[in-house]
Amino acid sequence: MAAGIVVAGASLGGLRAAEQLRAAGWSGRITVVGDEPHMPYNRPPLSKEVLAGKAPFASLAFTPKAAAADVQWRLGTRIVASRLAERTVSLDDGSVLPYDGLVVATGMRPRRLRCPGPLTGRHTVRTIDDAQRLRDELTRPGARVVVVGAGFIGCEVAATAVALGVAEVTVVDPLPLPMVGPLGELLGRALLKRHEERGVRFVLGTGVSGFVGESRVTGVVLSDGTVLEADVVVESVGSVANTEWLDGNGLDLSDGVLTDDRLRVGGRPEVVAVGDVARFPNARYDGVARRVEHWSIPADTAKHAARTLVGAEPAPFAPLPTFWSDQHEFRLQSFGAPALGKGDVRILDGDPEGDVLVGYHTGGRLVGVVALGGHAVATGAARLRAELLKQPALTA
Repeated sequence: MAAGIVVAGASLGGLRAAEQLRAAGWSGRITVVGDEPHMPYNRPPLSKEVLAGKAPFASLAFTPKAAAADVQWRLGTRIVASRLAERTVSLDDGSVLPYDGLVVATGMRPRRLRCPGPLTGRHTVRTIDDAQRLRDELTRPGARVVVVGAGFIGCEVAATAVALGVAEVTVVDPLPLPMVGPLGELLGRALLKRHEERGVRFVLGTGVSGFVGESRVTGVVLSDGTVLEADVVVESVGSVANTEWLDGNGLDLSDGVLTDDRLRVGGRPEVVAVGDVARFPNARYDGVARRVEHWSIPADTAKHAARTLVGAEPAPFAPLPTFWSDQHEFRLQSFGAPALGKGDVRILDGDPEGDVLVGYHTGGRLVGVVALGGHAVATGAARLRAELLKQPALTA
């Protein structure tokens, strides 16, 4: 019996990979292995609707397409090692799975602060269980919350905490503005003002050196020695790629899994990577390999990688990254690669004091758009999406 295809990772990327393999014509065995006990579910609501108590788990679960109904799921099981030359992966239950094809879809896990102090009271938001534990803490009367990290998740959690009625919500970040890394200063300043107007306090330009408390956290020690009182700490300080199981195979794992422009791993036609663990060159831009942690990427990479794995030889991968972020009552909506054009940022419509549409340019060419506000500017961003899709590739 043929070994079939093993999909390592049972989140959205793993599900879409299984579905796209069927769509690409693969009729053989597909086994999806994932360490969570749950079937794949939608993660973006975790820091918003789930944390706010507005979305039960049942509403998050994805329903696999009918063509993938025969896929075998091995949940609550972790892949611990691999031998690519022998085409096998080893699981934490001691079993070894042979494969004809392998999809690397093990994703990311939250980075944790390596600081002295108690662990109890410190949270991350990556899984449904994480969100449920954090919600229990946020709904305690009088909770004082410190969010470490002013990126997407940090800002969303802070907004949700304020909406829940948490009296003290403080965001700490060593950078000078929230979300300045992906968005630049103009929108960073606009976001800071909006959050502060709604009751979020920011302590920027400083990091965290430790935590105070005996059995659980009672305070956060900043790098300048200041101590912020806190009953609940949310660590939102980036992600770590789940690639340890690929060690020893001669792969570039310095930042996720390096692939070629067809999403092949290590030059092996039988191994591909999908989702935010994949570091791939985007033919739409400059060809530099990057990881992209946006919601659209699992589906985009899965479709392309599935065709590669069945031998269809698709064109070089050239996705248009897309993300959104709901914070308070406003939304960030982005198309393209704003981070590549932060040196030339232009207001295309509106005003930073209200709804605004911003364009990011490289060499005078529009490479990304971000809308901040309501429906009108989001519609404007969607119209520019077509322009971004038509553009030829940037030269390296």
